[in-house]
Amino acid sequence: MTGYSRGDVVLVNFVFSDETGERRRPAVIVSSDTYQQSRQETIIAAITSRTDRILVGDHLIGDWRGAGLLFPSVATGIIRTIKQGMIAKRLGTMARTDMQAIEGNLRDALGLKQRS
Repeated sequence: MTGYSRGDVVLVNFVFSDETGERRRPAVIVSSDTYQQSRQETIIAAITSRTDRILVGDHLIGDWRGAGLLFPSVATGIIRTIKQGMIAKRLGTMARTDMQAIEGNLRDALGLKQRS
């Protein structure tokens, strides 16, 4: 069983998309607790402090301080599946309103319909 939950903001090593290196970055857990309990993986969305551009799937985090972040930040539509052991530590928890917006933006980016 994992010690992390959906909505937790965590610090992880992110591999660059061109696989030329990696960097320790914050991310938000978007996988369900049930998913994490049945697997050794966690699905995360990258967080960046680059707030000057908001792309499809991105959300400007309202309560970035409450999420444990040092700067105004954006939860991006860049999602990854990582091994749970790759999580260095928990920084905070995403506010409910921010998490709902992140979920909606990811649904839009992935073309998923909202449940009725």
